[in-house]
Amino acid sequence: MYIAKAYLPPPSGGDKGEGLCFLFFLMKPIVSIIMGSTSDMPVMEKAMNFLNEQQIPFEVNALSAHRTPGAVEQFARTAEGRGIRVIIAAAGMAAALPGVIAASTTLPVIGVPIKGMLDGLDAMLSIIQMPPGIPVATVGVNGAMNAAILAMEMLALQDADVAQRLKAYKAGLGKKIEKANKDLAEVKYEYKTN
Repeated sequence: MYIAKAYLPPPSGGDKGEGLCFLFFLMKPIVSIIMGSTSDMPVMEKAMNFLNEQQIPFEVNALSAHRTPGAVEQFARTAEGRGIRVIIAAAGMAAALPGVIAASTTLPVIGVPIKGMLDGLDAMLSIIQMPPGIPVATVGVNGAMNAAILAMEMLALQDADVAQRLKAYKAGLGKKIEKANKDLAEVKYEYKTN
């Protein structure tokens, strides 16, 4: 994120000190979410919602390793220069997208297999089975939320503010389980022992 400053001069005839100064916070994405098609949107919205809640600037695009291979390669080669630090790539079926992106960049790529023909097993195996030197971190089938959390963990290594938000998020997970156990303690059955 960076700040731009704009100065609006005073109305004609006004005192020079009466102008307005505006600060604009311009966001540059540091995470890129790429989908093979917009049909992946319902799954990937979990990643978008998480990144948004955690105040991590991101971009979203649809690119196809098979239908737009040149655009995928161009994206991957220019992502780092645009300030992207982590790429989340979702794909189903043949699921070549994460691997094709990883082949053209040194940025970390997180693959999200999308459930399809074989309950996502086909996509998961395509993403996991990368050749040596072209790794793709892979989360579970439809695991967009975990992909976003993993991206946040990567970013937290070099950003203290992101690290602090990540710690707060993870602490909240523990509190949810504690609350669930308190709620379960109130559930009564004749043969329940706790």
